[in-house]
Amino acid sequence: MSAHLPPTHGSIPSLAAGDAKKPPHLGGDHQRHPKKAGPSAAKLALVSFLGVIVLLAVDVSLAGTGAHRRLRRQYLHYVGGGRASRDASFSWLSVPGHPNFTDDLLARWLAPGGSPCRDARTANISIAVLDDAVARGGVTMLGTAEIHGFTFWALDDAGQRRCLGGDYFEIDLSGDAWKSRPPVVDHGDGSYSFRLQVAPRFAAGDFHLTVVLLFRSFEGLKFSSARFKYRTELRRIPLLFRLGNASLPVLETCRAADFARDAWTGRWTRLAKNENCEDVDAAGRYRCLEPEHPCEAPWCDGPLGALESNGWVYSAHCSFKLFAADAAWRCLNGKWLFFWGDSNHVDTIRNLLTFVLGVTDTSAVTRRFDAVFTNPSGGPGTLRITSIFNGHWNMSMNYLGLHSLRNREFRQLIRSYFMSVDRVPDVVVLNSGLHDGCYWTSVRAYAQGAEFAAQFWSGVMAKVRAHGHAVPRVFYRTTIATGGYARDLAFNPSKMEAFNGVLVEKMRQHGVLTGGVIDNFDMTFPWHYDNRCNDGVHYGRAPVKLVWRDGKIGHQYFVDLMLGHVLLNAICNG
Repeated sequence: MSAHLPPTHGSIPSLAAGDAKKPPHLGGDHQRHPKKAGPSAAKLALVSFLGVIVLLAVDVSLAGTGAHRRLRRQYLHYVGGGRASRDASFSWLSVPGHPNFTDDLLARWLAPGGSPCRDARTANISIAVLDDAVARGGVTMLGTAEIHGFTFWALDDAGQRRCLGGDYFEIDLSGDAWKSRPPVVDHGDGSYSFRLQVAPRFAAGDFHLTVVLLFRSFEGLKFSSARFKYRTELRRIPLLFRLGNASLPVLETCRAADFARDAWTGRWTRLAKNENCEDVDAAGRYRCLEPEHPCEAPWCDGPLGALESNGWVYSAHCSFKLFAADAAWRCLNGKWLFFWGDSNHVDTIRNLLTFVLGVTDTSAVTRRFDAVFTNPSGGPGTLRITSIFNGHWNMSMNYLGLHSLRNREFRQLIRSYFMSVDRVPDVVVLNSGLHDGCYWTSVRAYAQGAEFAAQFWSGVMAKVRAHGHAVPRVFYRTTIATGGYARDLAFNPSKMEAFNGVLVEKMRQHGVLTGGVIDNFDMTFPWHYDNRCNDGVHYGRAPVKLVWRDGKIGHQYFVDLMLGHVLLNAICNG
């Protein structure tokens, strides 16, 4: 949900910094109009001077003793656009809210053509500042900590700007110890903007900004998207980040309130690396670091080696604790967790039990199960987990997704776990799932299915209240960004990101998400370009020393292990 956000109504996107060219007239007739008489230069200078005086006065008042810190932060963000304040302190990159997500998506999807620039097909882009640097044979140098904003335009085969949005761009910012997905905003007029930020700790070495055009003109949202794929790398731009005196606020460990955000803008950072660890062991595992290899504050807390990622860890607007087995059992002891979603839930539950809780017998973990697990170390700890597969009301079948709720017996099955007079689940983790991408023929149809699902779950929680129980903490875990070959298919990232946004909005409107959102889409996106960390549709397949989809022996599974620890943060760090 962090990319391709609805445009701000009435706003005009600015050109990238340094682009002195004005956008051409984009009306349907492409005619030039005479310039209207404007204010004199003297008047403009006077207005600008008075504006500066007003801003300085506001700055002084907000900087004074007793000023409200939140108000001052909002002011600095507004006038500075992420630029440094007087103490050279920057803010972390974040995604703006997007109210009316579904209505705006449908309106943009159904926007008519009717003029050359609207009906044209995107074949290239123009990023003025960055393209100019490449043309000169140079490398763009950016400061660390600062948020750098850029605007680019979609161009047709003739190099002319388009005046309608809907293209789906995959943007990646990668360095030796950094991987992130810069958030993208589709302004709806053929222009797009994105923002970059790198923390000083990871600025060393070369960076590359890669821009891939995956689908054009909302074609990734079509029912049969594979035949519309474009998947063309338009840019691979070298970047360097220079160290300065600027700093960023220290990340704090995630608490309950931190899961209130509907979309995250995280990054994967590499805190350690074993140069001699390239091959999997006999069990197919990448045990490159010692299990107790510590995290580096503030990027995480706990045993970094437990991720088996050779040093990679994910953080967002807050950082995450990595749980050792004893700490995880202390948190989960006596709890009841309820999962409802696609088969990725099954992988995550199995990996949580195996890699974190030390449970070796996970034969009970199937598409649909209800089981109690005990601490294998002999210490205190029992945990009940219920998992209901939602790809189909018949757990041996697929590709119904949310439509599975139209089956009355399936709805009754789900309700039965929440109707007990004794207790109900403590935590519920919901997921729409990849199966929805294969069932719903349009965004409008999916929105109707999401509305039905949100009403159903709202009704379930109303029954819980009626029975006198406390409502469980309910989280929505966003659907993954499918990887490698699966980027083109019916559950492609363009469609799944849109579906994530629609269902989250519906769940919010009906008051279902009492816990919040866990943005697995943002976590998986930096690793979705190939199949090294996934088989296309799963990131958590059990390690095994066999040929993987990309032809190598073994595969990386740490992305899903990270999700397991993020879930524990959501459950335990209340």
